[in-house]
Amino acid sequence: MILAATSLVYSIGTSLLQLVLLTLGAPVLLGVMDKLRARAEGRRGASVLQPLRDIRKLMSKQRLRAHFSSAVLPVAPIVLLVATVVAIAIAPLASTQPLLAPSADIYVIVYLLLTGSIALALAGLDAGTAFGGMGSSRAMTISALAEPALLVAVLALSIQAGTSNVPTIISRTLANPTMLSSPTRLLALVAILIVVIAETGRIPVDNPSTHLELTMIHEAMILEYSGADLGLVSIASAMRLGLLFALVANLFVPWGIATDTSIGGLAMGVVWLAVKTSVIGVGVSFMEVHRAKLRLFRVPELLAGGFVLSILAVVTGLVTR
Repeated sequence: MILAATSLVYSIGTSLLQLVLLTLGAPVLLGVMDKLRARAEGRRGASVLQPLRDIRKLMSKQRLRAHFSSAVLPVAPIVLLVATVVAIAIAPLASTQPLLAPSADIYVIVYLLLTGSIALALAGLDAGTAFGGMGSSRAMTISALAEPALLVAVLALSIQAGTSNVPTIISRTLANPTMLSSPTRLLALVAILIVVIAETGRIPVDNPSTHLELTMIHEAMILEYSGADLGLVSIASAMRLGLLFALVANLFVPWGIATDTSIGGLAMGVVWLAVKTSVIGVGVSFMEVHRAKLRLFRVPELLAGGFVLSILAVVTGLVTR
């Protein structure tokens, strides 16, 4: 009984810690990525804390909403944030024993993130503006192409590990590190990286710093937001990026994550989580400096390549298991 209570307290504390870490750390990660990109381009760049300052400033400002918009516009940021928070709470980021770990199926996490994406796309359509509709249309087109690749790549990981539960996949990978060098895992890694780049709106799929109407995707959907509503969208988007980077890190480089209920192990898990996500963020930043944004009609070719790689990962997994 005491062990069960201790385990429950540990799981609740782990989930709360992960939420705090990504709420504060994800905007800082964005700031680090923007700073490195600016330095690589020969600019000084803003402070790494600038995204946090922007969010704090937005949360104190007044909300302004389109006159003919419906309840979708104010509700969408809340749905986006709640879906992201639930995904972070159950995902194994710093430890393999978060709250509801047996229910931390990778498909559940994917569909929680997809729920937020759909809510934001509906919000872009709600105000009835041309650019909002254009951004929502483009975002759903990319999601329709990216989600099959992600789901098939996840299926490949599930075939290899014998389960789609993320903590179990990580635990079995730690017990059998040779799984990481298998063709199945390597093909799935490339496919998932392509999808993560698309889902987080990074170059070459989207440019997060653009304000040119004809090229915007994510920014076009949130043009009608201001004040606290825009702050909620900004913090949720940053947390989604941090979550996806952390999942990629733990699925393909699982060392460092806490596997027991010790406080020391959890502390090391936090440190390793910060290190691994920072390395991925640095890599993405330098890739963005040396890559141009693809034309919109070339994006399906990139995502189709990711889908083909995920199919190959599944076939390889079935053949070699």
